[in-house]
Amino acid sequence: MQNNVFQSFKSNISGISLPEKFTFPFYYEPHALSIIAANELQAYLETQTDFEHNFGLNQNQEGLVIGKMFGVLVCQNQVGKLGYLWAFSGKLAGENNHSYFVPTIFDMLQKDGFFRKEEEVLNAINRQIEILEHSDELKNKCIQLETTKNNANSDIQNQKQKIKRLKIERDEKRISFTHLSSTEIEQLELELSEESKKESILLKKMTKYWNFQLENAQKEVNLHLDKINQLKEERRLKSGALQQKLFAEYSFLNQFGERKSIGKIFNNNPPAGAGECAAPKLLHYAFKHNLKPIAMAEFWWGQSPKSEIRKHKQFYPACKSKCEPILLSHMLKGIEMEANPFHENPAEGKDIEILFEDTELAVINKPAEFLSVPGKIISDSVYQRVKEIYPNATGPLIVHRLDMSTSGLMLIAKNEETYVKLQRQFIKRTIKKRYVALLDGVLEENEGFIDLPLRVDLDDRPRQLVCFEHGKSAQTKWIKIETKNNQTLVYFYPITGRTHQLRVHASHELGLNLPIVGDDLYGKKENRLHLHAEQITFFHPISSEEITIQKNAPF
Repeated sequence: MQNNVFQSFKSNISGISLPEKFTFPFYYEPHALSIIAANELQAYLETQTDFEHNFGLNQNQEGLVIGKMFGVLVCQNQVGKLGYLWAFSGKLAGENNHSYFVPTIFDMLQKDGFFRKEEEVLNAINRQIEILEHSDELKNKCIQLETTKNNANSDIQNQKQKIKRLKIERDEKRISFTHLSSTEIEQLELELSEESKKESILLKKMTKYWNFQLENAQKEVNLHLDKINQLKEERRLKSGALQQKLFAEYSFLNQFGERKSIGKIFNNNPPAGAGECAAPKLLHYAFKHNLKPIAMAEFWWGQSPKSEIRKHKQFYPACKSKCEPILLSHMLKGIEMEANPFHENPAEGKDIEILFEDTELAVINKPAEFLSVPGKIISDSVYQRVKEIYPNATGPLIVHRLDMSTSGLMLIAKNEETYVKLQRQFIKRTIKKRYVALLDGVLEENEGFIDLPLRVDLDDRPRQLVCFEHGKSAQTKWIKIETKNNQTLVYFYPITGRTHQLRVHASHELGLNLPIVGDDLYGKKENRLHLHAEQITFFHPISSEEITIQKNAPF
């Protein structure tokens, strides 16, 4: 074990009790020991001179800005001494290994390692391919082939035009045969027929000649292309073998000393960067050196990427697509963890409130942390509750949804016809909705319009990304209500209805750059998400009367 990796706490931790269970890495409140370990890492990052990396915190610093996720693992050594480990996700300052940080699971950048050697072989093949693809010889052979094609086409087309022209001339001659004797006509018909045959035979010979020339020209090109294709196939096989070798080398330990490769964990199809995150690096090092994991936390350091929302010094859970299969299926095997909140029913002990109803529809008030429709694990939801309240209702019932964490008004259709008519109003955007939100910070402007397209983060569902290339249009109007205690109350008027639209538009630097209070995905967790669907206006599907229902926010 490297001497400077397992570190002692610099702060006094004598009065802090150890957690009873290990941190559930995908949704957690950082333990006091994790917070202290993170603070000591952040103090190091603020003053260190061991490496130069542009986190985007210093405007005068040159180089590409890359914020980083860092992790801390509080653990005990074999004699019960408490300390912590540090890790970073991916590379730091272009390197895998730095003093005070746990090493990578497998260092592909190692100078004498097999990856560098095989990479050089692949690079040599790439250079050969590039030389052959851009060689003058191949270029000249391709030009020769193209020239032969053009000449062949021109020659054959000219002969076909000649045959057509001669046929017209023969037909004109036949018109003049009327004054000739039958013997003379017979003789002339024979001559014309022979002339036609000669031209057709010439066309066949010409076609055969040019086909031969084209075949030879194509063979010359194929000789070069075959060399290139052979090299590409060799590259493909070598690259595949290298990938499999990498998968085998990227193997993770658990507390029982069992190893499992990234290839087996992801069925030989791991997402890019899997195994390079802080969490698996920390746990692997701990198990390798007989350190007992006590608590863990990860935080973001530096400027946020343009597409996603990351706040400097803020704690975040481990990513799901890359880390969840590694940690939950293998590395944390046998370790007693805090409860998985995704397996708990958030709606337990809560009731929906019916604010308006008639024979066709209802408007209900959904509490925060309450599913609109059944999830993969939890079935309790607005849909299930409404089904129980209106057992004779037909149709889909749920006309539109609210995020689980958002409270407020939802339209319920009691029959298929009403559902279709209300849905049509949503499609035509004639339904007006007003949300109220409490933002974490002071908003200077009084009103505005946000237009930031969104798509799901495929590596970390259900988080959303701002994506101008593949995102769907997402537009929001907003008006400031008041500012108080360094927080701002606003009205949101969503024009579109994308997942997490208001949450992202509030928190993203190109939006309001102020997260909604209690937003555990794009801001800081609190007692609840302070976002409420306060008012809805729609036309009754039968009477066409305009109806407005309002329920003030409980915060």
